[in-house]
Amino acid sequence: MFLAIPFFLIELYLSLKTGETIGFFWSVIWIISSAVLGMIFLQNSPHAIMGQMQSVQRGKLNLKKFQDASMAYFVGSILLIIPGVFSDFMGVIALGYTMYLRLVAKITPEQTNFQKNKGDDNVIDVEIIDEHTDRINRS
Repeated sequence: MFLAIPFFLIELYLSLKTGETIGFFWSVIWIISSAVLGMIFLQNSPHAIMGQMQSVQRGKLNLKKFQDASMAYFVGSILLIIPGVFSDFMGVIALGYTMYLRLVAKITPEQTNFQKNKGDDNVIDVEIIDEHTDRINRS
């Protein structure tokens, strides 16, 4: 709650200054277009998260980066829906961070998750037959 008051004050100040600078009509256009863009991003979030999950499966993203990218995408979409200049700016920063992590995932090479067998490579399978157990089963 304590952090919400400065956020709303900054939001109000920046929105009023921007409205003063670009005019009422363009401020309304800005608010409506950012809300529509945020809703489009929010509707496409399952597709974006699935793409990030595929990057995790290929070994291009670790789970921490996957979590960061998913949360940044979701929070950025919500911040774009909230009317105001400061929330739009923060939403664009969050979505930019998501795009940065996607770019990093595309650049990094795929990593394999298996380890090479460190034992004897000539042994394929071994079956041990205990003679004592064999005698008991025959009786």
